[in-house]
Amino acid sequence: MKARPHVTLEDVARSANVSLATASRVLNGTASVRADLRERVSAAAAELAYAPNAHAQALAGGTHRTVGVICHDVSDPYFAAIAGGVMRVATDNGLLVMLAGTFRDPDREVAYVSTLRAQRAAAILLIGSAFEDRAWERAMAAELEPYRRGGGQVAAVSRHRGLKIDTVQPDNKGGAAALAKELVGLGHKRFAVLAGPRRLSTVIDRLAGFSGELAAHGIELREEDVVEAAFSRDGGYEATKRLLTGRKRKLPTCLFAVTDVMAIGALTALREEGLSVPGDISVAGFDDIPVVRDLAPALTTVRLPLEELGERAMDLAIKGSAGTRPRTVRLSGEVVLRESTGRPKR
Repeated sequence: MKARPHVTLEDVARSANVSLATASRVLNGTASVRADLRERVSAAAAELAYAPNAHAQALAGGTHRTVGVICHDVSDPYFAAIAGGVMRVATDNGLLVMLAGTFRDPDREVAYVSTLRAQRAAAILLIGSAFEDRAWERAMAAELEPYRRGGGQVAAVSRHRGLKIDTVQPDNKGGAAALAKELVGLGHKRFAVLAGPRRLSTVIDRLAGFSGELAAHGIELREEDVVEAAFSRDGGYEATKRLLTGRKRKLPTCLFAVTDVMAIGALTALREEGLSVPGDISVAGFDDIPVVRDLAPALTTVRLPLEELGERAMDLAIKGSAGTRPRTVRLSGEVVLRESTGRPKR
C-alpha cells in the first residue's frame, strides 16, 4: 500500500481493520490489547511508516520551541488577525510559529495535526471553526489525546464541543442575536441570511442566534431565506446573485452575512444589480475585519476582538493546564452600526 505524504492514526486503524481506540492503545501503550489485534496494528503501522508518539519521545531529548497553528484559510483577514495575536505572544516567549491552512477540509486538518505531532511541536492551536462531524471528532481526538499525554499543549479558537481541549470562544450566538435586535429596531421585518457551510460550528451558532432573536420578535426566518455558500467573498457574491434571481416573494429589506468577507461579495452583487445600499436593501456582516470600515458604504457588523482571541489562545497553550478539565475563555462581541444599514423604505 502506498503511504500518504503523512500517515495518521486513522490510516493505521483502517489498514488494520480495527477501531481508532484499539490502534491508539497499541501504538501508545496505554492498555493491553489482544495479541492478534496488536500484531495487525503493528504490521499496518510498519507498512505505512507511521511514527507513534513521536512528541513524547522528543520530550526526553530536549525542548522544541515550535508552535503549529492550523486555520481554515490563511488569506481570510479574520484568520490573519487572529494569527497576528498568536504570533505576538509566541514571539514574546521565544516560540517559532508554523502556519497551515486546511481550506475547510476536515481530513486535511486531522493530517496536519498528525504531522505536527510527528514533528514534535510544543503546542498546536486550532483557530478555525469546528466541524459538526462525529467521524472528524473521533479522528481528531485520536491524534490529540496521546499528544497531550506526551506533554504537548493544545488550544482552540471557537467552540469545539467534541474535543477535550482548552478553548477561547467568541460569543457568536450572542453577537448575532444582538445584531438582529438592532436591525429589528430599525424597522426591518423581512430578512435573508448568507450562511457558510452548516457543518461548521461558527455558522450554526451565528445562524441560531440571529434566527432566535428574530423569532422572539415574531419574525420567521424561512429556509428559503437562508442561502448557503462558500465562506468567502466569492461565496457571498454568488449567494446574493442566487437570492436575487430565485425568489418568488418580495426581496428582503435587510441581508445578514455571517462573515464580513461574504458581506463584501454581497455588496458587489447588489451594486451590479442596480440596488443601492442601504436605500433598497440594508447589509450587515460579522467580525469587523479592518477593511469593512473603509467600504462605501461602511459595513454594519459585530466587532470581535480578533487579535485578543489569538493572544488568549496562545496564553492557554503556553501556561498549560494543571487540571484534567478543559479551560474555556469567553469573549463577547459588540454591534457596530455603520452606513450599510438604515430604516427600510415604507
